[in-house]
Amino acid sequence: MTFEHLRDWIGRSESVSDIAAPAALERLAAILDHDTPPWRDGEVPPLGHWLYFLPRARQRDIAEDGHPHKGGFLPPVELPRRMWAGGSLIFHRPMAEGEAITRRSVIDDVELKEGRSGRMVFVKVRHEIATDAGLAITECDDIVYREAAKPSQVPPPEEPPIDQPAWRRPLMLDPVLLFRFSALTFNGHRIHYDRSYSREVEGYPGLVIHGPLSATLLVDLFLRNNPGARVTRFRFRGKRPLFDIHPLTLCGVPTATGARLWVTDHAGSVAMSAELDAD
Repeated sequence: MTFEHLRDWIGRSESVSDIAAPAALERLAAILDHDTPPWRDGEVPPLGHWLYFLPRARQRDIAEDGHPHKGGFLPPVELPRRMWAGGSLIFHRPMAEGEAITRRSVIDDVELKEGRSGRMVFVKVRHEIATDAGLAITECDDIVYREAAKPSQVPPPEEPPIDQPAWRRPLMLDPVLLFRFSALTFNGHRIHYDRSYSREVEGYPGLVIHGPLSATLLVDLFLRNNPGARVTRFRFRGKRPLFDIHPLTLCGVPTATGARLWVTDHAGSVAMSAELDAD
């Protein structure tokens, strides 16, 4: 399949419905190690909508990597490694626990790039999440497909933090936590829980920490220091992968409109950066 054919997916859309069940949020609070969560009682916390609209592929439709076979809504990119590179979200109104919610998703763009690691295909997906009261969240995601790892592949350049953190939380994310987050989000990608597959097939040194988990932990860091704050915008970008074999550190500094947040790896390099606005 040619790259130009992949661009035929631009404009494709799908809509799904769900209920913002409180049980999923209780499980998220357990994974984040909260007795009492720092988000507003009775509301879905920022990024909590990622616990809904989960994939529904039948088991016979699952590929070797744990994802559904390529095609369908997302274009069938013939590159083996798929990652969530980043995204931006606007929170227009709160969603209440137990509300009926809908999500309409559209492929906005498909772009081919050449990098140090070879060919990459970026797919931009826009989601609009609504309740009966109207639009609640607008989200734009960047999904990147990459070539298989090569023995001579140069790792991403190190990026030191630009600030000294006002908030700092060191963590060691173990395989049990990664498995629980995969289960909570119905994410079958084997790089997050199958060490042999992650190392031997996709070429990573350990289990890969989910991009959405890192983003969720950054928002949680902000809320731990600002309980009950209402997040209005969140933008995040993955810089380099994180693995369960090393510790990481969540960092943040307050700004006039919210916070600047980042995750550093064991060597002190920024692995994910983010900006957050809040009321």
